Amino acid sequence: MPSNSELAGTWDIDPAHTRIGFSARHAMVTKVRGAFNDVAGYAVIDPEHPTDSEIEIRVQLASVDTRNEQRDEHLRSADFFDVENHPEMIFTATSVDEIEENNYVVVGELTIREIARPVTVPLQLRGLERDPFGALRAGLEGTRRIDRREWGLEWNTPLDSGGVLVSEKITLEFELSLVKREE
Repeated sequence: MPSNSELAGTWDIDPAHTRIGFSARHAMVTKVRGAFNDVAGYAVIDPEHPTDSEIEIRVQLASVDTRNEQRDEHLRSADFFDVENHPEMIFTATSVDEIEENNYVVVGELTIREIARPVTVPLQLRGLERDPFGALRAGLEGTRRIDRREWGLEWNTPLDSGGVLVSEKITLEFELSLVKREE
């Protein structure tokens, strides 16, 4: 099991091994999944003083990928992300607290379309390992359900059944690969 002292320090997100994704219901019956291909950020972890920890994750919204170019273009448009005017989604955390062994609660703020809202994200530490190049890596995973309307993502189309084309509740999916800065 990793010790708190191993987690303490500054970490950089490894974008090649990190996935910030989402899933939403489509037409009330199926799920559409997607991810953002351009993610960067860092974490400063202080296990002894959780409120001194900080995380910043920047997602380039134009990098949205749902495996359907027409849908991706619609998501980039003013109906949803409006990437021309709001190119980034930013998550900044102000506290990282271990609630039980290898399970953390990250408290911060999620900004989409210049609207910032508080968000709490549960993350599970999947492991700490040295890679073949000697770098210490940490893997963290978690999900968080949000209501997209709270960030001004209002577009929808009603269905004959009384439902809507795109669910209002979206599940954010975090699969983070962090590399420790050796100082």
